[in-house]
Amino acid sequence: MRADTQNWIASAEYDLETARHMLATRRYIYVVFMCHLTLEKMLKAHVTEVTRSIPTKTHDLIYLVKKAGLELPGSYLDFVSRINAASVPTRYPEDLERAIKNYPDSLVREYLRQTEEVLQWLKRHPNLQK
Repeated sequence: MRADTQNWIASAEYDLETARHMLATRRYIYVVFMCHLTLEKMLKAHVTEVTRSIPTKTHDLIYLVKKAGLELPGSYLDFVSRINAASVPTRYPEDLERAIKNYPDSLVREYLRQTEEVLQWLKRHPNLQK
């Protein structure tokens, strides 16, 4: 495995741990933001391994899934699409109070759980087992 791929993976795991800390402090929109970033970096690890080059600077998870040639299970693809749509509103909320209300504790916990599940699937994928 390439050194830059390993760095993407380590960074994704670091960001996931940050999401857990943000949950503990009830900083919910940042949990969602960090979950998105976790998946973005793990997908960039896949792109790096598949293309043997540094991925394009993008936050679009669906683009990265396609670029890596991944066929995610349907429920994972649905989740990745949902969290992909949450990227801009959590990065740049136009109305902070509304953004906070859009991500209550129960939803954020589910986003974190699903991020962990997709991350494990991505880590076990053959792209990263070389």
